[in-house]
Amino acid sequence: MKVRTSLLINSLLVWTIMGATVPWASAAGAPVSAPAPSAVTDIPGVIARVSASVVAIVGKPEVKGNNRDNRFNLAHGTGIVVKADGWILTNAHVVKEMDNLTVITVDGKQYAGTVTNMDEESDLALVKIAATGLSPAKFAANYSIKVGETDVAIGTPISVSLRNSASAGIISGVDRSVSSTYRLIQTDASINPGNSGGPLVNLKGEVVFTYGKVNRPYWGAELEESWAAVVGLPTKEPLRIIRVEPGSPAEKAGFQSGDVIYSVNQASFTTLVEFNELLKSYLPGQTVEIMVQSGGDLIKRKVTFGKQP
Repeated sequence: MKVRTSLLINSLLVWTIMGATVPWASAAGAPVSAPAPSAVTDIPGVIARVSASVVAIVGKPEVKGNNRDNRFNLAHGTGIVVKADGWILTNAHVVKEMDNLTVITVDGKQYAGTVTNMDEESDLALVKIAATGLSPAKFAANYSIKVGETDVAIGTPISVSLRNSASAGIISGVDRSVSSTYRLIQTDASINPGNSGGPLVNLKGEVVFTYGKVNRPYWGAELEESWAAVVGLPTKEPLRIIRVEPGSPAEKAGFQSGDVIYSVNQASFTTLVEFNELLKSYLPGQTVEIMVQSGGDLIKRKVTFGKQP
């Protein structure tokens, strides 16, 4: 991972284009009140409030060869406290291949960590430590992110000795999707190796984005977007089905390769990112109506989502 002048982030966590980009639930709803002008300069206060919720994560990477016994062969990242009784949220790529997980809180205490849940598609993981009385982060509710807002990233850059380092910047852009399944946020706050898993906060000291259970709806059809959509140009061309998995909800509903889809419950889309963002509004077991062109006819088909295999 390298320092970039412009970074893409999403969800509760921070990561770079060079790193494993993490897509997750996007923010929605009405914007909250803007901070008072005096609060804009209170970055030290924001850092002080949030730092208690930020932890360093260190361990030995799972590697083959002679480096396994090298005590200096360590990997590290960052996490954020989500529950006071020892629940830590981080990036899946931080802990995926890490042995002897150790979580270090802001006061320097060390705890053995266990990965309890991991979702590689969203690059999120939960780590449990035997601790109580921790300080959970405050999450922004119904927060609408605006380009130009000041933000602060807190993490563990370069080495564990630099844990809880902070950098400030602005929101450079929203609704980005560079090589990602979902929409991302762009920021120019400086990020270094080890920042992965740390929070990006607004000047109210709130972690940007909501937190929820990863429970994706599954329908079993692979889609293809237009060339214009691939290169990021505005387009009105619809998505096309290029493969339907045998036995999937899509096959049971009558979808087939070559079908062109226009909308889900009357909500339209022209890119894969827009389609994936739309699906986050639904859960397995829910039924939707999809407008599709099949065999030259424009028809509506109902499909009941299953659980992601």
